[in-house]
Amino acid sequence: MNAKRILILNGPNLNLIGKREPEIYGDKSFEDYCVDLKPIYPDLDLYYFQSNHEGDLIDRIQESKWDGIVLNAGGFTHTSVAIRDAISSVKTPIIEVHISNITTREIFRHESLISPVCVGCVFGFGLKSYQLALNYFNIN
Repeated sequence: MNAKRILILNGPNLNLIGKREPEIYGDKSFEDYCVDLKPIYPDLDLYYFQSNHEGDLIDRIQESKWDGIVLNAGGFTHTSVAIRDAISSVKTPIIEVHISNITTREIFRHESLISPVCVGCVFGFGLKSYQLALNYFNIN
């Protein structure tokens, strides 16, 4: 059996994980975190991509080579109809992830445009939110 190809896709400003607001996002870079994930999920073939550009994220979502996507769209979560439409246009299961609990932050972060078109949502568990999402792909 071939390993499932899972893309971890991070949006704007998430390249600053480990530097930006460590009280919210922690002090470990996401690249270092990805290294830690690989041995936890030997049956998943994990790929990582981050971009501050909406079109780059849409291009990755539309690629047909993924068995699943873990998506932290960052600020685009609350504003991007284009990312929502990209998610709706593919058969790839996508799980929305956020490091912080978006419902306890600023009011404009409470609404997600992408939640209704994702198979599930995980938020508020720090970087462990990604592991909780990957568990779905590991067992399904």
